[in-house]
Amino acid sequence: MQTGQIKAVLSGGGGVTHGTDPALEAFLVSLLGDRPCIGYLGTANGDNPERLDRVYRRFDKLGAEVRHLPLRATADEAGQWARGLDAIYVGGGQTERMLRTWRETGIDRVLSDAAKRGIVMSGVSAGAVCWFDYAFWDGAGTGFRPLEGLGVIAGSCCPHFTTEPERAAAYRAHVADGRIPAGYAIGDGAALVLSGVNVAKACIARPGSGVWKAERVAGDARLTPLSSA
Repeated sequence: MQTGQIKAVLSGGGGVTHGTDPALEAFLVSLLGDRPCIGYLGTANGDNPERLDRVYRRFDKLGAEVRHLPLRATADEAGQWARGLDAIYVGGGQTERMLRTWRETGIDRVLSDAAKRGIVMSGVSAGAVCWFDYAFWDGAGTGFRPLEGLGVIAGSCCPHFTTEPERAAAYRAHVADGRIPAGYAIGDGAALVLSGVNVAKACIARPGSGVWKAERVAGDARLTPLSSA
């Protein structure tokens, strides 16, 4: 993908924390140079030890160092952790709780600043949508709706687009009537790849998945599939 510096590789579901779709992490690491350092946050899943173990083992196999930010880290500790990282990988889980925790501790500012310095943003599900102006959240079972994210990437993002039909339909409806801004819908086993020159592509590791650009056109939602990176 010769389009300028890669700034984000964001998956809709699956990947390293679930032990699936290994091509996604291989693709990410291939963009980062020799022996990259990847910072991992498991805030959304309460630092699930099984997922953390998978992250360490998978990225080590790919020749990358993992630096984990503990669940109860302070903003100062996060600032130290972020120094020298090539990418930040955010695990999936409970989106609202994760963002609330970051805002209460000041870690949200650390992550935003790191992304603006050029550290590659990556993650899955909650860890993908959190970087946008608005994440399309399931409301913890109370109904799908927009949730304000970190605002590093403009627009909105919907995860699990190929595996959760109700979420997909709700996102289309929100885009169509303007309740959420234009953005991207990402399937499980696929990743949105954004470059520094505002080019969007897809890395697809699972048959039948993909990534779509979502726009409001004449009062309806138009979803356009992205080509492969």
